[in-house]
Amino acid sequence: MTKFHLYLIDGSGFIFRAFHALPPLTRSDGTPVNAVLGFTNMLAKFLDDNSIDRIAVVFDTARKTFRNDIYEAYKANRDEPPEELIPQFKLIREVCDAFNVQTIEMHGYEADDVIATYTKNALNEGGTVTVVSSDKDLMQLIKDGVIMLDPMKNKVIGPQEVFEKFGVAPEKVIDVQALAGDSSDNVPGVPGIGVKTAAELITTYGSLENLLKNTADIKQPKRREKLEENVENALISKKLVTLDENVPLNIPLSTLNSLAPDPAKLREFLQEQDFHSLIARLEKKGVLKEMEKAPVERKEHEYHLIDSFESLNKWIQAAQKQGHIVIDTETNSLDPLQANLVGISLCTQTGLACYIPVGHQTAQQDLLNRELTKVNQLPLNEVIAALKPMLEDPSIVKIGHNIKYDMLVLSQYGIEMSPIDDTMVMSYILDGGEHGHGMDELAKLFLDHDTIKYSDVVGKGKDQKTFDQITPENAVNYASEDADITLQLYEIFKPRLIKAQLSSVYETMDRPLITTLANMEKEGISLNPNALYELSQHLSTRLAELEKEIYALAGEEFNIGSPSQLGEILFEKLNLDSVRKGKSGKHSTDVKTMEKLIEGGHELPAKILDWRQLAKLKSTYTDSLPKQINPKTGRVHTSYSITNTLTGRLASSNPNLQNIPIRSSEGLKIREAFVARPGHKLISLDYSQIEIRILAHVANLEELRNALTQGIDIHAQVASEVFGVPLDQVDSKLRSRAKAINFGIIYGISAFGLSRQLNIARSDAGTYIKKYLQRYPGIEQYMEETREYARHHGYVKTLYGRICRMPGINDKNPSVRGGAERQATNAPLQGTAADIIKRAMIRIDPAFKKANLKAKMLLQVHDELIFEAPINEVEKTIEIAKEIMEQTSKLSVPLIVDVGIGNNWAETK
Repeated sequence: MTKFHLYLIDGSGFIFRAFHALPPLTRSDGTPVNAVLGFTNMLAKFLDDNSIDRIAVVFDTARKTFRNDIYEAYKANRDEPPEELIPQFKLIREVCDAFNVQTIEMHGYEADDVIATYTKNALNEGGTVTVVSSDKDLMQLIKDGVIMLDPMKNKVIGPQEVFEKFGVAPEKVIDVQALAGDSSDNVPGVPGIGVKTAAELITTYGSLENLLKNTADIKQPKRREKLEENVENALISKKLVTLDENVPLNIPLSTLNSLAPDPAKLREFLQEQDFHSLIARLEKKGVLKEMEKAPVERKEHEYHLIDSFESLNKWIQAAQKQGHIVIDTETNSLDPLQANLVGISLCTQTGLACYIPVGHQTAQQDLLNRELTKVNQLPLNEVIAALKPMLEDPSIVKIGHNIKYDMLVLSQYGIEMSPIDDTMVMSYILDGGEHGHGMDELAKLFLDHDTIKYSDVVGKGKDQKTFDQITPENAVNYASEDADITLQLYEIFKPRLIKAQLSSVYETMDRPLITTLANMEKEGISLNPNALYELSQHLSTRLAELEKEIYALAGEEFNIGSPSQLGEILFEKLNLDSVRKGKSGKHSTDVKTMEKLIEGGHELPAKILDWRQLAKLKSTYTDSLPKQINPKTGRVHTSYSITNTLTGRLASSNPNLQNIPIRSSEGLKIREAFVARPGHKLISLDYSQIEIRILAHVANLEELRNALTQGIDIHAQVASEVFGVPLDQVDSKLRSRAKAINFGIIYGISAFGLSRQLNIARSDAGTYIKKYLQRYPGIEQYMEETREYARHHGYVKTLYGRICRMPGINDKNPSVRGGAERQATNAPLQGTAADIIKRAMIRIDPAFKKANLKAKMLLQVHDELIFEAPINEVEKTIEIAKEIMEQTSKLSVPLIVDVGIGNNWAETK
């Protein structure tokens, strides 16, 4: 007889366990799926961790079974399943089907009886059994050849574990349960006898029946009396808790073979539940890979190399007929405003794409034969002329992945591409915080396809070429695939936006913002490199002075920028208190550690922080910015990303112009280097206290709303109320402290954090926060309600419906969880502020054009917009932009915009 191992999963037990273990979660159509997710996670991990011969998941059917005929009140006191759980029962059975695992349920019997019967049959046929459950009622089955396994705790339950729980061996569990009863199942048992007492009695008398025959021997009068009064209840209870091993099974044991799932079917199910991050995790763990016996069949594709205008015109006509086309540009640089166009790929339907080479080097050297091979490609100017009408046609949607790059590239050739759609931005709106939004990752995640990598085409390291150095024949598949994959992602994401009710976020904010940002990036801002050179020299002198001071305090010279060398100086040579260690186990020298040492009165750490700040300003700005001036325009062109933050805020890079210090004298000097072109002025329009205003609105803080509506200085008022000082006696120091509290509360600041920021005792900081929250009790209520919402849903929302996911909100690590909770309370405020300024930005350019103004929007720095306008247009520019910014969103408090004008950025503040 061939031995086998049978796994029997207690499906019903895990449904309820998963439901209560995970916070509420719904998929995009509103169906609750938290139990489905928990069960799926369990099943996937279990299948991946175990080598399985035979397997089944066993479910209960209805509550009424043969036990109700024995005892009518059996399980009568159980509540109906929660309303949110009911629709998940069917989906959990579909989970099993997706994993190709047999499900079993028998009317009139509980899942435990079915499990008991299969266990008995498996043992009779020479097999062994693992019951996958933590249910105490199944522990009576444990014997030679049978164990239990709790996969959530990864804990094996054998005879020893049963003894620890019941005080008896597995074969005596039913006797103990019969005496102790079970209030959850309405098993009566014997009142007053618990598990411990029951175990002692069964150990002494061997069985329930023998005990009941010998009650006269019981020395304790009350115990004896209870046993004698409840003989019938005890015997009935034993019948109720004894599992039936003779259920008439409708599915033979021999058919419960472990089968690999259909990868496409499994993926489809997980995608329908919106379990996209689970798909990614399963792939990273190798679960899906191990289950797939054959690669997923890819749709046949046709990728064409365009070498005639006759062919090109057919693609243009297809776009005109369909009303949309995917476009992707290939260049020789990551900077779109300095890149040369090498080729353009187009896609009109999935699996059908082309590549139009226009800028490959005219001859490629054959290294083997040392011959030059002529490259066959269409003239660039003629291709641009042919494509321009189609790419500017308002009736044809141009689709791209990070299409802003392609728009900027093509703008250098006189093409203003519109209208547009962007799959990268769609992915961000749908799944921001869940995974990355690069094409390679999305192709693997949603299409189960490994894309051709850039390095596969151009090489790596010292042998890497630029794209124009490879032949069109070697470029066609890579370039065409990019367009093809983009269209496939588009056909997935566009319907998902509608289903998830996120179309408004995409259509009214982020999609139109792409064009606005492209125009801003193209415009750039003028820079005075001489001013930066002088500041760099000044910083070099200051750094040299600081280094001398640091070396004197340290007693030797060392590499100040080296954490290990600094750690040796601070903690080994000077024996300062080592308050924190990094992941490597070495002494930490980060900002928190330095600040803690400063609190202890040490002078050297303060000098280190000063040195670091100046060194960063020098390397990041004064030395680097002049090198980033575009030689074609003479201006600096930052790049804005829509898809980099959890809250919808924009991110600036190459160079990052959002992190230039505001309060330091060096930061102001750097801002002085950003100048208006001759005959123009720079204008700053900055939302005043916007997050506090949003807080007053969303938390319904009447007193705060009244103060803001009346134009009262909110920081001064808070200082007056928190510090107990008359309003007319609040000085700048108290106002500054109140301002720190106002904004600190929004960011979930702790007493410790506020004490460090204000350089006051932690107890004083705690008192200030307590007084503030007592003064505005609605804030604490808002915070707790927001945290609770995040715990239940895994995300929070802005006023405009943007989803900000909080992946660590239910983390077991208190530090991670605490950080996510602080983030959750701030994200709706910061995210709404980001949405408001986006709504304003996309309205300003059209308003300028309508008014025939030459003013341009140059920069966005969080709540601030920087414009450049001819001197004679300054007033009109301010009037139009300020009105749009203040009126773009209607809150219960007014939005106020502060205005500044100057010849350079610093002057506008």
